[in-house]
Formats: sequence, structure tokens, C-alpha cells
Amino acid sequence: MTVLNLPNGITLFRILCSLALLFCKPLSLPFYALYTAAGLSDILDGLIARKTNTATKFGAKLDTLADIIFAAVVLIKLLPILELPLWLLVWVGVIALIKLVNIVIGFVRLHTLTAVHSVINKITGILVFVLPFTIQITDIRYTAALVCAVATVAAITESRTVITDFRKKTDGMPVAHIGGSKVEAWWK
Repeated sequence: MTVLNLPNGITLFRILCSLALLFCKPLSLPFYALYTAAGLSDILDGLIARKTNTATKFGAKLDTLADIIFAAVVLIKLLPILELPLWLLVWVGVIALIKLVNIVIGFVRLHTLTAVHSVINKITGILVFVLPFTIQITDIRYTAALVCAVATVAAITESRTVITDFRKKTDGMPVAHIGGSKVEAWWK
């Protein structure tokens, strides 16, 4: 098993792009260029890993770390400049709380951190990614409300998965399949 392969190199590129965002003015051309490169790399690394059969546990962990760094940096850069109403911030907080509870339930049931890969989570990810591109052309309250509505459905669907539908594969890795969802334990 090779730790440094093309998909992992792309994931490392996402981490570098994310860190470089810290030095860009929010919503500037360099910000959007790095943001787009990081977002596209998130799509490419997993796609290439699956197509070339080079997916590894290390790559999955690195991808998750890259996602966390990217999300944290984007929040650090955008939250101070956005004028979000309190109701929207509360809604985002409720979604985050539901997702945190899902992680805790998955950990309690499986004794490892879990990730739910579902169509609705992927749609949510795409909408969250597109959101900064809409800031300068539409009122953030409308686009963010749409993203929050879809993210709420995704979080509740994820709750159903982690509460009721975990099963074991023959190799001992926890997996659930429901309605196009796949739950994998990845942090062992």
C-alpha cells in the first residue's frame, strides 16, 4: 500500500489551497480561484482513487482532514464579512448539533467514527460549495435558507441511518446501505 499516490497528492493540494485561502481577501479573484481549485480537488481525489483502485484508509482519513481544514478556513474567512440573521445562525447551529449527535451515536454503536455517504449529503455538499459564488448576486438569506433546508433533510436522514440501519460486512467493517446511503467506519 502506497501512502503517496495521485489521489492523496490531490488531497494534499486541497490542504495547501485551503491554507493559502487564509492569505486572500474574501470573495476576491484569488480567493475564488483557490476555493474552486480546492473544491474540484475534493471531487477528483475520490473519483481517481476509485477508478484506479488506489483508495486507502490513509487516503480516507487524509480526505476527511482536508475537508475539515477547507471548511474551517472558509468559515474563518466568510463569517466575519457576512451579515447573517440570527434565525439563520440558529438553524445552522441546529444542523451542526444534529450532525454531532449522529457522530456520537455512530461512535457509541460502533466504537469508531463514522461517515455517511448518501446522495442527499452529496447534494448538500454541492450546495454549500456553490454558496459563496451566490453571495454577490443574490441575498444570502435566500440561498442559505435553501442550503439549510436541504442540509436539514440530510442530517435527519443521516440520523435515521445511524440509529436504525447499521449492519456488519463480512470483513468486520461497519456498513449500512439504505436509500442510496453507505455508512463506513473510517477512523480505526
